[in-house]
Amino acid sequence: MLYLAVRMAGHRITALLAVACAVLGGAALITGTGVMAESGFRSQLPAGRLAGAEVVVSTGQSFDSGPDLPIALPERGTVPAELVDELAQLPGVTAAVGDIGFPAALVDADGRVVPTEDPRAAGHGWSSTKLFVDAKVDGSAPAGTGEVALDSATAATAGVRVGDSVKVVAAGRAATAYRVTALVDAPDAGILFADPTAVRLSGRADGERAGTVDLVALRTEPGAEASVAAAAREKIKDTNKETAASKETATNRKADAAARLIVSTGSERGDIASPGAGAARSLLILLASSLGGIIMLIIGFVMASALAVSIGGQRRDLALMRAVGATPKQIRRLAAGQASIIAAVAVVPGVGLGYLLAGQFRRMLVDRGVIPEALPLTFSPLPALATVLLLGLAVQVSARSAAWRTSRMPATEAVAESRSEPRTPSKMRARFGLLLIVAATTLSVVPLLSRTVLGATATSMAGIIGAIGLALAGPALVRGIGDAVGRRLRPGVSAPTWLAVSNIRGYALRLSGVVSALAMAVVFVLTYTLAQTTVMSATAQDTRTGTLAQQRLTAPGLGGLPAGTLTAVTRTSGVEAAAPVSDTTVIREYEQFGDPVVESGSAMILTPAASGVLDLDVRDGSLAKLTGDTVAVSTEVARSPGSGLGSRITLVLGDGTRVSPKVVAVYDRALGFGPLALSHDLAAGHTTAGLDQSVLVRTDGTEAAQRALTALAAARPGLALEPTDTGSGGSLSDAPPEVWINLALIVVLLGYLLLSIANKLVATTAQRQGEIATLRLNGTTPRQILAMMRREAAVIGATALTTGLLLSAIPLALLGIGFLDRPWPAGPVWLLPAVALTVICTAFITVELPTRQALRTAPAHALSARE
Repeated sequence: MLYLAVRMAGHRITALLAVACAVLGGAALITGTGVMAESGFRSQLPAGRLAGAEVVVSTGQSFDSGPDLPIALPERGTVPAELVDELAQLPGVTAAVGDIGFPAALVDADGRVVPTEDPRAAGHGWSSTKLFVDAKVDGSAPAGTGEVALDSATAATAGVRVGDSVKVVAAGRAATAYRVTALVDAPDAGILFADPTAVRLSGRADGERAGTVDLVALRTEPGAEASVAAAAREKIKDTNKETAASKETATNRKADAAARLIVSTGSERGDIASPGAGAARSLLILLASSLGGIIMLIIGFVMASALAVSIGGQRRDLALMRAVGATPKQIRRLAAGQASIIAAVAVVPGVGLGYLLAGQFRRMLVDRGVIPEALPLTFSPLPALATVLLLGLAVQVSARSAAWRTSRMPATEAVAESRSEPRTPSKMRARFGLLLIVAATTLSVVPLLSRTVLGATATSMAGIIGAIGLALAGPALVRGIGDAVGRRLRPGVSAPTWLAVSNIRGYALRLSGVVSALAMAVVFVLTYTLAQTTVMSATAQDTRTGTLAQQRLTAPGLGGLPAGTLTAVTRTSGVEAAAPVSDTTVIREYEQFGDPVVESGSAMILTPAASGVLDLDVRDGSLAKLTGDTVAVSTEVARSPGSGLGSRITLVLGDGTRVSPKVVAVYDRALGFGPLALSHDLAAGHTTAGLDQSVLVRTDGTEAAQRALTALAAARPGLALEPTDTGSGGSLSDAPPEVWINLALIVVLLGYLLLSIANKLVATTAQRQGEIATLRLNGTTPRQILAMMRREAAVIGATALTTGLLLSAIPLALLGIGFLDRPWPAGPVWLLPAVALTVICTAFITVELPTRQALRTAPAHALSARE
């Protein structure tokens, strides 16, 4: 069978090239997605400033959600300071350092803030220099409250030397003069203070975080790392038992329960050094999982279509083999073997291309600020192995399915049908296709019920499922169109038109495959792109409508707004209302249908004054009650069991602390402002910086108020004043990074889809050389044949465009109603004309060129080659 498969493949190069292209592109997409997923699981951040510590004790920077993937916790937790001395006594420990990080920034001589990688935690105590590897120190340690050491890179940027006087903004305090006592050349050294000064500035002497450190780093004797780590785990067991007991209390009451302590060694230290950056790994997993389904659907569709064309062109060969005694099983094995040979040749370069594609995708994520530069990709043979297995299975199933009808027919019927198609399309196939279209239409209703990003994804899935249904019902549809047009043809119609209509009626199966593939391209582009832009427009509309403030005051280079900023703003002439607004990450735990559910999402941090600058469209309760252990929730969250007004819900804050706040308000503009809003009191002490991120300001709208705010920002180093309404928010130029990522993936998938469609059309047309030769021998001129093929291409393009638009219309209309209160989506006006032009051009070019090539071959030669 292998020998026959190879010989048959040599005579069907054009059709098998379409299969090869489908496999090559599919291998690249699956491998690239697999590399991203594997990197999410296995990639590790460098240890950074913790490289010199062999063992690190800290709170866990991920939340274990049971059977689901761990959820990253981006906020830094705290460790009891007494553990530093206790762990220092362990055998094999040479040094124990309680590291503290807090917001700090250097102000240069011109009053500008010198940029640092993470100003939220740039300040540290001098003892943290023990964590550095081969650090070069020029000078002496800071000893008093007015002394500081700088990392070499920051000092070089500011033009500072040892002995100079500089101004530093630390932990939200006003810029204060310090004398530089040392320059430290080490990665992420930051701004170093005397240890007592660092404790005081970071609020560890009193307040919510009194008596705590961020982590305890241990340096060990050579070879003692494992034993020290084991001893440290035993040491922290009692602390974790107390944490578990307090969690039980927090679940039943409103008390806080701190996150569990963990011990990290080796590559695990990277997530502890950069907890926010560690969340990027989870993002890679989410991206890969969200893309995996649609990629597999499209690849399966394209591959099945390409194999159907390839094996359809060999029906006569397979029928003759049946006539000479081949069994149905042998016929299917032959078809699968031939397809497997082509797949084996194409999968190798496809896998290599996939690894390159993953690298380019990572570069795009880094450029858009979605993942940190320090996070590398993990390359291993696993994605390639998964690609080979998945594509091998897809090829086998598709090839055997395509050969099923011919292999099961009696030999005489198979030979008779090898020159034509079945007279009547399969009713079962058409009914199943219609059922899928109905199911897709039903799925389109989800945006009306859930005005969330997840609800919008149902629109895209509905379009793709509908396109698959069209592929199944396509032969009956095309036959019906051909019959309808044939009955309306006037007597004396031109020969090319009559031939084109006859071909549509007689070869509905052949044409429907092409029509459904082009229709899927239309549906895919329209639903995926417009779903993104509609959600973006609705989000911008919510934000614009709900933001009453005209100005936003931030301090990105300082790690947060200095203390006293809010008071100064409220005293400014022309200011009618001002309130601090920050955001963090929370995890919500609840039960649905008796099963535990865990969801992670963003949350605002608000005060009761927020109602003066924000209109969240509160439906129940009041933001004025947002004090203490309270929370406001969106209407989507309130629908969950036990999450309504007055209920206590279970949350895990960004640092791993479990709380049970009371719901005091329910609002509707979740798309623009997120599903949750924590009270400022509840979030206090549970964010890395511990400072407000911004202040929203509502003024009387006069120029005097604007000038006063501008003067306030200019007088304080690091403050930035910007308008809250920076644009329409609905155009692609305002799109956030995740939208651009999705659009880039749409372009890649569309390119693969169009390439596969073009190859399929070329292969389909090339297989009609015998038909074209017969027409020429019967007296049809080349011009008439070209005219006939162009009319067929016009029908293919028009039908694909029409059916694609119809399949997209209902999902997009319901999406518009659910998100924008109108029966059409938001998006670029050029998208539909561009899609229509692409579909028509693809249909005409891929039919015209093979037809012209076939006309260059002598009819007799073409017929003899076919036989």
